[in-house]
Order: sequence, then structure tokens, then C-alpha cells
Amino acid sequence: MELANLTWPVVDALDRNTPVIVPVAALEQHGRHMPVCTDSMLLGEIVARAHQSFAESTLIAPLMWLGNSHHHMDFPGTLSADPRVYLDLLSGLVDNFIRHGFRRIVILNGHGGNDVPARQVIFELRQRYRDRQDLLLLAATYWHLADPSSQLAGLRQNEMGHACEWETSMILRLAPQLVRDYTQVDEIPFGNPFLPASRGWTMPDRSAPGHVGDAAAATAEKGEQLLQLFADAVVGFIERVAGWDGQSWDG
Repeated sequence: MELANLTWPVVDALDRNTPVIVPVAALEQHGRHMPVCTDSMLLGEIVARAHQSFAESTLIAPLMWLGNSHHHMDFPGTLSADPRVYLDLLSGLVDNFIRHGFRRIVILNGHGGNDVPARQVIFELRQRYRDRQDLLLLAATYWHLADPSSQLAGLRQNEMGHACEWETSMILRLAPQLVRDYTQVDEIPFGNPFLPASRGWTMPDRSAPGHVGDAAAATAEKGEQLLQLFADAVVGFIERVAGWDGQSWDG
């Protein structure tokens, strides 16, 4: 069920154990060959495909296109909420659903820069409602729900990059007219940014053209496989949320 298409009495009549998905993405640079709408377009498609499997059993909020993208602000076209503003924004969105009585809420993320803020928001809200044992508050990034490198043949990358083989393939499947000269794009290696530590960075630290990965290896065929794999993974994850017994730690 898409929240935007419902009246408030219809929403009010829903079982409060209905899983709620809050999709969050971004509008930011994706190298010289990809559109700034990439993250929002991809997450929107994945949610739309997944929605076909749980159309009447899950409530989906409108996709939030504004993300935490300050690390891309050296590249014109990027729009970003200040990190602390973004934390408050996400927290407020999830809290709206809690105040309306919903108990199972998932921030479904489609942009790497939103991952840490989403997890922080979920952590802080759980502390705010620490006496509510009936709440299931979750943050998930869609490409962490599946392992394409072990499930799909022919991929050169084994993880998500930025305007990379995976993202370029998916946009080639959805809107090839928006992709420019990707076969001429040089690979930018992932490198090792002092792992396992977490390093503060901006995109120019890693890549002058703004991409990370091997875009030249992209194909529309890979894109279709990736989109469906991620959509199926979202469906499986929401089934776990719906099947939660309302009190246990395990899910």
C-alpha cells in the first residue's frame, strides 16, 4: 500500500503491526557518465518491484530523495541535507509513524551516505521508546540484503561502488538514455582506506571523476538481474519483519 494514495481513515483502519517502509535515497553526482537521480531511481524501482509481492500487507512511505551527501558537494548538481539536519529529518519521519501507532518500521536505504545516519536514528529512537517492547525499528541498505557476487555470474565487482558496474548496469536497464560513454570510463579501484577502521572522507579523496568501481563492465542484462535480486531480497526481509512474534530478539 502506498501511503500517498490513501486517505487518513484507510490508514487509521490498518493493523498497527503492518510493516512500514520508509525509503530514503539521494540526489547527488554519479561520475561523468551517470545521472544525479541514480540512487533515487534505483531504490524506487526496487521498492516498486518488491511492492508487487506485498501490495496489501505493507505500508510504503513516499521515497525521500534528499539524502546526506555532503561528501559529494565538490561536484555541482549534488543536493544534500546537513548531516545533523538529516538525522533530525529521518528521526521525525519514523517518529510520525510511531505516534500513529505503527510498531514495525524499516528505513530502507539506497545511498551509502545515509547508512550511518539511518542506523543512528534507529538507535536513538529505541532509547527514546525504551519501555516499548513491542517496537521493531530497523535500518537496512538494499545492497546489504543480498550478495550478488555469489549469486550472479559475470560480475567483476564483489561489492557496491559508486556509479560502478552494478549501478551503471541497473540504470542501463531502466534508462539507458541517461548513461553517457560508460564504456570509456576508467576503473577506479576500491582500495583499502585503513580497514577495518572507518575513515572520514570526501569523494575527491578517492576519485577525481566522482565514481568508484568498474563502470565499463556494466550491461543492461546484469542490471536486470541485479534489480530483481535486490527486489527479492527486500521481499524476503519484509517477510521476516511481518513474521516477527512481537517480543523476541531473534528475527
